[in-house]
Amino acid sequence: MTKDLRILLVDHGDADAKLISQELQGAGFDVTAQRGETREGLVSALRDFNPHVVLSESGAGAVHARAAMDAVRAHTPTTPVIVVTDTIDGRAAVAAIRAGAEDIVVRSNIHRLPVAIQSAIAVRRPLQKLSPRQLQVLRLVAEGNTTPGIARRLKLSDKTIDTHRGEVMKRLGIHDVVGLVRYALRVGIVPADTTES
Repeated sequence: MTKDLRILLVDHGDADAKLISQELQGAGFDVTAQRGETREGLVSALRDFNPHVVLSESGAGAVHARAAMDAVRAHTPTTPVIVVTDTIDGRAAVAAIRAGAEDIVVRSNIHRLPVAIQSAIAVRRPLQKLSPRQLQVLRLVAEGNTTPGIARRLKLSDKTIDTHRGEVMKRLGIHDVVGLVRYALRVGIVPADTTES
């Protein structure tokens, strides 16, 4: 059984695109790929192509991995970003995960990519139950904002924010604010370094 999969490739050349597509097709995916070569192209592809996953190189290409994660967070926060690279040192790997990357797949272990993608999509599936406003409230809660602060920022009442937060908890099956923050960090709704003071 094939599964449709739209992938957005960021800073990957032709050889990478071919390797990635072959690996995913071998795992039973019917792959449609598009490239985001510039920041504007990336944003346009996120909006118009609506990828299931973004696969980014870790290097300093036209659109590096951090910029890709920032664009995804701003435009399609439910889309996972996976870094696919030749090599990555420990410090760069930690930085990528803290910035919101779901996973890092080294090309020598490219066989891990199909499972990494399935896992990334599955962990974000509950986010699809949230409205754009609820996603916004989730992000602001995870950034450490108080109910009155969120209410002022969104020009809504405290009671409305409490209602949104309660609905987010219900739809995600999370029962406390700490759990919401953990989940938001886990799926990259906010980068881990945003929640530090």
